[in-house]
Amino acid sequence: MVTDVLAANIDVALGSAMFTWQTERKRAFLQKHMQLLGQHHREHCPYYRGLLDSVWGGGSFERLEDAPFIPVRLFKEYSLKSVPDAEVFKVMTSSGTSGAQVSKIYLDRTTAGLQTKALSKIVQSVIGAARLPMIIVDSEDVIKDRAMFSARGAGILGFSMFGRKTLYALDGSMQLKREELQRFVTEHRDGPILLFGFTSIVWDHFYRPLKESGASLGIRDGVLIHGGGWKKLQDRAVGPDVFREGLRSVCGVERVLNYYGMVEQTGSISFECEEGFLHANALNEILIRRAGDLAPAPVGEPGIIQTLSILPLSYPGHSLLTEDEGVIVGEDNCRCGRMGKYFQVLGRIKQAEIRGCSDTFGGRA
Repeated sequence: MVTDVLAANIDVALGSAMFTWQTERKRAFLQKHMQLLGQHHREHCPYYRGLLDSVWGGGSFERLEDAPFIPVRLFKEYSLKSVPDAEVFKVMTSSGTSGAQVSKIYLDRTTAGLQTKALSKIVQSVIGAARLPMIIVDSEDVIKDRAMFSARGAGILGFSMFGRKTLYALDGSMQLKREELQRFVTEHRDGPILLFGFTSIVWDHFYRPLKESGASLGIRDGVLIHGGGWKKLQDRAVGPDVFREGLRSVCGVERVLNYYGMVEQTGSISFECEEGFLHANALNEILIRRAGDLAPAPVGEPGIIQTLSILPLSYPGHSLLTEDEGVIVGEDNCRCGRMGKYFQVLGRIKQAEIRGCSDTFGGRA
């Protein structure tokens, strides 16, 4: 069965070191896997089959750059799943503003398990395998509904498996629990501490209250993992360097690691290296496409980010055209020593370009 081959391929990737595959090996592996994934979803997701037939002429391809993709926005407009309703184990939703459409991602137990294993392998390759005392810069209220996870709730639960003696730093009103936070840091001051949160929440509800009070937590050995929410900060001229220095000044954390990921491809995240670049790994890949004609862009040319992931089995989320602009900086030659592509995310693309890309696929199924 196709699913058996897909599962075997994923086991191979999970059993490898995440950042050691050079481009030639990874390209051959991904090309075969993406072909099988496309076949799997074509057989089990009627809407996706309609897209392949009407937009992609059936969906066959020879080069990885020609792999069919769909705009990530379609997950807000259609129920895209490749499993029967009875096998849906969990539905995850994207984090959206009030009244906005959200993506719905349908997971069976197999896909949910693969995502958990993948996230674990990637994070451990960056911070090590030991579970650390953990500060989650958010409110515990976010994870109360276990039946339908938001991207925020899923992120919290996913990363919480790397911690022990976990403290939620914010109360139900998103106010900083200062006294509890200081007691926690004091209790675990002699060892490493892990912090996790979403970028804008960390800045607005953690950094700013500490900065305004003149407090410094004095964490001697810590690592902060954060992701998402950059647009809100970039509009206020808060870039990665300002963010890192701000967090170091109020809590002493020296390692501040950004990651790039999305609810539509949970588990397939890209971490920032010591040189400040995001890295694809053995489970995912990044392509850049020109906004005008969606042709592949070469290294160094900005364009729309396309993300590939080997993990989505229960829904056709393996090849997605995002709404983010980025640029591939290089391949196999980052000074950090990690192999594969390394890239930067430059921001969100214009709404007109988002609509144009989605319109290409609308009404075709």
